[in-house]
Amino acid sequence: MIINHNLNAMNAHRQMGINIGQTGKATEKLSSGLRINRAGDDAAGLAISEKMRAQVRGLNQASRNAQDGISLIQTAEGALTESHSILQRMRELAVQSANDTNVAVDRSEIQKEIDQLSQELTRISDTTEFNTQKLLEGSFEGKFHIGANAGQDITLKIENMGAEKLGVAGIIGDKVDVEGVDGVGVKNLTENEVEIQYTELRDKDAAAVEETKAEVSDDGKTITITLAQAEGDGTNAGKITATKGDVVKALESTGLVKIEIADGTDLTAGLDAEPGDTTVTAGVTNKDLGINVSSQKTASAAITTINKAIENVSAERSKLGAYQNRLEHTIANLDNSSENLQAAESRVRDVDMAKEMMNFSKSNILQQAAQAMLAQANNAPQGVLQLLR
Repeated sequence: MIINHNLNAMNAHRQMGINIGQTGKATEKLSSGLRINRAGDDAAGLAISEKMRAQVRGLNQASRNAQDGISLIQTAEGALTESHSILQRMRELAVQSANDTNVAVDRSEIQKEIDQLSQELTRISDTTEFNTQKLLEGSFEGKFHIGANAGQDITLKIENMGAEKLGVAGIIGDKVDVEGVDGVGVKNLTENEVEIQYTELRDKDAAAVEETKAEVSDDGKTITITLAQAEGDGTNAGKITATKGDVVKALESTGLVKIEIADGTDLTAGLDAEPGDTTVTAGVTNKDLGINVSSQKTASAAITTINKAIENVSAERSKLGAYQNRLEHTIANLDNSSENLQAAESRVRDVDMAKEMMNFSKSNILQQAAQAMLAQANNAPQGVLQLLR
């Protein structure tokens, strides 16, 4: 019997320490619900689960991104709903004006409403926005990031839905002056007619006239205006000088005002002038130049123009609807992927509570047993005192 080293007590103490440690780990797992609380619990499992967590959070955010994209699309589509309503009203007015039971005064009043509706179309296009981004004036081209990783996005471009782009507003052009004739010019236009003002017209037997081409609309169309005097002394009518895009040549023609659109549409009106101040108006029926219902002919042309505008708005709304449906399916897929990946991450990281409770109970019992055995081992050397008596 030895007393310097109590090997039984040392062994009981070591075993009790092991059991205390196992009980502590079991307590930590049971209280957190996680099998892996630190890298030491499972280094590889921790790395895998962290990557899965990143994917899950990325998928959840991508789903929210898609929902925000739907909100943007709904904002744009809601504005286009009203644009459709405006165009339907404009078409109704054009049909009304195309009926020759209306006189000039009636058509003038109809034109006033059409002009206001056209301006409202432009206002809707210019002011519709989402999170300070303009949506309908042609500048929006954005990417919706709908995946957990880089490069997983879709691009949406919304076309210009303003009245001018739809062809239901007037030309916006540059003023051009006629040299040698007082007070002559081509004005900026807000409806589909070209108004040319003359003073001091001379003779319809002009030997030649001058022609010029000038860009007068922001969509790049070119208008050619050909002028000849109706009455005068035989000299030509003067040269129109455009502010840009000048192409001047002489024409052998008299008595006409001709407007030639770059896409090949020719429009000609007679020039009926008397000496003195004269105003000549040439009607334009090209659908891209705007809406004018001042006559039966222009009102009929306006119906065709508005039909095309309605088709364009319908096409844009259909495109937006297709994107919205796609995003709704994207959200469903993202949510499903997130759920499945979350389940996989749970299997790696979460603790089996029943199994861990079993381990806790075992470790706790062993800890108490080791503690009792340590007490017994510490009492063993007391027997030496009996020998010394």
